[in-house]
Amino acid sequence: MTDAFDLAVVGAGIVGLAHAAAAHERGLRVVVVERAAAIVGASVRNFGHACITAQSGPARDYAERSRELWLRYASRAGFWARESGTLVVARAADELAVLEQWASGEPGVTLLGAEQLADRVPVVGTVGGAFLPRDLQVDPREAAPALARYLASEGVEFRWRTAALGVTDGVLHTARGPIRAEHVVIAVGHDVDHLYPDIAERAGVVRCGLDMLLVEPGALRTPLAAPVLTGWSLLRYSGFAATPAATALRERLSTQHPDLYALDLNQMYTQRPDGTLVVGDTHYRGVTVAPFQPEASFQALADVTRELFGLTALPVRERWQGVYASAPEPFLIAAPAEGVRIVSVTTGIGMTTGLGLGEAVVAELMQT
Repeated sequence: MTDAFDLAVVGAGIVGLAHAAAAHERGLRVVVVERAAAIVGASVRNFGHACITAQSGPARDYAERSRELWLRYASRAGFWARESGTLVVARAADELAVLEQWASGEPGVTLLGAEQLADRVPVVGTVGGAFLPRDLQVDPREAAPALARYLASEGVEFRWRTAALGVTDGVLHTARGPIRAEHVVIAVGHDVDHLYPDIAERAGVVRCGLDMLLVEPGALRTPLAAPVLTGWSLLRYSGFAATPAATALRERLSTQHPDLYALDLNQMYTQRPDGTLVVGDTHYRGVTVAPFQPEASFQALADVTRELFGLTALPVRERWQGVYASAPEPFLIAAPAEGVRIVSVTTGIGMTTGLGLGEAVVAELMQT
């Protein structure tokens, strides 16, 4: 072994890149090992939405720090990012009640009346909503690859098409030979069970599959100035879901829309710089996620989108399956050996929290 690094990172998704970036900021020698030839996982298949304000607990802390880091790296790496905030659309009184209860503890959030909301987003049938000013948006297909290119230009070494086989005594074993490293971070998302099955099983890590759509530019009457969340989103993000009013909302949606509730729907939208609209998403979980996606799921996404925006047609360009790690706790941070950390975001908020999480883990590893 001729190579020696301060930190070896396994996985070039946004969580792995976060650790590489944090270590590079400290002046450390870093190598990133990635089994694929490019970034093709959850980090490019999502909404590109940093939903900061709706988080709670440690996730909120990581998200707030991630906000600063997203803006820093967007400037340095030259990728698109906007301080768009988020618009939350309420179409029923119980949805508005959740927003009102939650906003009482969030002084920066603005509650909107129906007319105010209609002036900002082209939806129909609203009773009000909220604007979350601190949320960010990036292009999911551009941001992580651009960050990887930037880190490579700064001296971080990337070894693509290189599978990790395990870690022993300060050596990361790979399909292309051993790498000596003082510290190792395993950031492979839902595939943590490939290297550490016992740890994954104890933490309850499974795979969460998603169905998502990309709609052609010009489908909406006016472009979206910010990501849009709906009443279904209020059941998913921890800040909203913790309100007393969320219980009644869940009961109503599950009763009135059992088919959509069974899909574990998060009806939300982001618009990319080229005008295409990201639509999603459904959720289904298992140790193995079947690659076969039922057309009924995509049809349901299209139906609720046409109804929300008052559209007669929805020109779909692409449809795809996302996969991310899911577990009872929002984060998996484990230390299987001295100097080794396993890190996964297990609630689908990697883009929101990953950069801040990586910085915190690197600080703990380096004991500073």
